[in-house]
Amino acid sequence: MPIRLEDRTACFKGACTVEEAIPLAEWLCAVDEPRLDLGGCTALHTALLQVLLAKGKPVAVPPEDAFLKDWVMPVLGKR
Repeated sequence: MPIRLEDRTACFKGACTVEEAIPLAEWLCAVDEPRLDLGGCTALHTALLQVLLAKGKPVAVPPEDAFLKDWVMPVLGKR
């Protein structure tokens, strides 16, 4: 599973796919003050991006991937 959902932290690793969208959305609704760790994410499906945008939670650890850092993080940071 590319996204490991722990008590308060979601750790994104590798290519995160559309199959993760519903579990992520449910987890974000159920957890108080979730922590998002995108450090190991190399690809983020647009469905996941939409979930992250809709919930508006801050990213604690930004991705190291150049594309995600340069193009996706600015969008996630504007809320």
